[in-house]
Amino acid sequence: MILHKSRSSAGDLELSGEIAGLPPDSVRYLRYEDLLRLPQETYTVSADDNFRQRTVIGGVALSTLARMFGRRDKSDMVAAVCYDRYQSNYPSEYMRAHHPILVLKIDGKLRDQWPLSEYGGSLGPYLISHPTFTPSYTVLSHKDEAQIPFGVTGIVFDAEAQVFGAIRPPGKWPENSAVWQGYRIAREDCYRCHNMGTEGGHKAERSWLILAAWAATNPSQFESYIHAPKSIMPSAVMPAHPEYDKATLAALTAYFRTFEPTRQAQ
Repeated sequence: MILHKSRSSAGDLELSGEIAGLPPDSVRYLRYEDLLRLPQETYTVSADDNFRQRTVIGGVALSTLARMFGRRDKSDMVAAVCYDRYQSNYPSEYMRAHHPILVLKIDGKLRDQWPLSEYGGSLGPYLISHPTFTPSYTVLSHKDEAQIPFGVTGIVFDAEAQVFGAIRPPGKWPENSAVWQGYRIAREDCYRCHNMGTEGGHKAERSWLILAAWAATNPSQFESYIHAPKSIMPSAVMPAHPEYDKATLAALTAYFRTFEPTRQAQ
């Protein structure tokens, strides 16, 4: 299949990162009709928050896109980027456990007939779903979350070591330490909206280092904001985490504090 060098419409899917046969960070496009010609999979889903009832989805597995278009020697992670710069990361472990699908049809209907999102807008141009989803791990009171963004405009083929390496805590930490537990949680949850340089999501206005400074200077307020954002900032759009207990909030604080300039210099 030929990848297009330019976008023909807002509904084209942007591919970037490590694309097979192209220099790093190249950008190409697939049109909706191109995607419909790729190997398709169909499932009935019943526990996806993007749908109000049992729904039949059809589309292309992210693993298929990675196999067909990603550089196998350079990319072991896929990211879905949305119109608002929200980003969901799909490392190889997640893809093996949950088999995420780039949705092209909903209840057999093409994109122009899709239902609206819960917010009243479009679900498209693309969204991600799963055949089923059962959390594959738990860290403190955080459970593995389904990465089901809608409004997906692009797919990035990348290296897990590079993407997660950007936010790996400085130093050596045991897996059962609060710092490492906080890292495990943050890379799945916080990284969707907050960035470290060019890596991660860019939806939020606060970068990773701003979060680190907040955790260091006012840990109590930082934890309260994660638990119930509107209690600190009534205009906050970040979702609350009422399920996070004190140990989980403390782990996130301990993790982010490792990025303090003074601590890194020690």
